Amino acid sequence: MATPTVTDLYPTRGAEEVSTPRQDPVVWSEPGADGPIPPWELEGYERNGFLTVDQLISAEEVETYRAELNRLVADPQIRADERAIVEASTQSVRSIFEIHKISEVFAELVRDERVLHRARQILGSDVYIHQSRINVKPGFGASGFYWHSDFETWHAEDGLANMRTVSVSIALTENYETNGGLMIMPGSHKTFLGCAGATPKDNYKKSLQMQDAGTPSDGALTEMAEAHGIKLFTGAAGSATWFDCNCMHGSGDNITPYARSNVFLVFNSMENAAVEPFAAPVRRPEFIGARDFTPVK
Repeated sequence: MATPTVTDLYPTRGAEEVSTPRQDPVVWSEPGADGPIPPWELEGYERNGFLTVDQLISAEEVETYRAELNRLVADPQIRADERAIVEASTQSVRSIFEIHKISEVFAELVRDERVLHRARQILGSDVYIHQSRINVKPGFGASGFYWHSDFETWHAEDGLANMRTVSVSIALTENYETNGGLMIMPGSHKTFLGCAGATPKDNYKKSLQMQDAGTPSDGALTEMAEAHGIKLFTGAAGSATWFDCNCMHGSGDNITPYARSNVFLVFNSMENAAVEPFAAPVRRPEFIGARDFTPVK
């Protein structure tokens, strides 16, 4: 196992589950710092671990991004690329990673001030893209994402030392209560749940289709749900949800006729650049956990 170069504040992937109080701020910018997020929304983000924007991008922009998503999914060269993940049961495209490098259309979205300035405000620094992807989740059987903390994986397998990372999910289709929407346990980001069990070699090949290593026990999930409740996110295409890297979250299968597609961008602080994995034999590929720390400008 690779030896990390900094102190491990969040032990995980051991013999037993371990609960650790959060050692890092949630909002890293100074109080009153300039940015598009008003103070009361930042307070809600600090408390709950998430905030929503009803219309981050316009209807016309949604059509542009959705057309680009459809183009990428239909491209046989993209489908054959290792960055495209397919459903195990249907062989339809589930996700495409590193879209800010594959597509200039999505690269422009990463640089958009409505997106970038919020990331900088939350993290209190310049940022780089740790991960980007589109999630397709078509109707009639697309599988969900089981309960997990992204930070648990990014810490264990990518080497992110601190919780100074934020994700944004931008809806390109309507998010109904029924088509496999995002669920978060509000306030769960204040406690790190270290999962039991060692990380298998090349775990990412399985986990991108169906999470196994790094998933909490039923008992731990039950306790967290009873303590925090579960929030289901709905909203129109063009809406966005920003959420902390340590939120316990997941989504259900989509058995409706209505697709739930979104753009998923992960911004990491330039002051939290990845080191060696804390609980994995080797690093994951760079298209999943970036080693290009170029700041987004």
